[in-house]
Amino acid sequence: MSNKKGQAFLFAIIAIILGWTLYKQFDFENLKFEKPALAILYTLTFLVSVYFLIKSFREK
Repeated sequence: MSNKKGQAFLFAIIAIILGWTLYKQFDFENLKFEKPALAILYTLTFLVSVYFLIKSFREK
């Protein structure tokens, strides 16, 4: 049971960091990312971490 809590905490930290990074890299005036290739990688990782977070909360 505690292993599931540790995984959820890890994915929550990853999602927070990547979400903040994506927010900071987005240029709202031009509606573009500073580094588009890196933003794609960050977005995919962010979505995977959110998926695992939702999956762990549904199992409870």
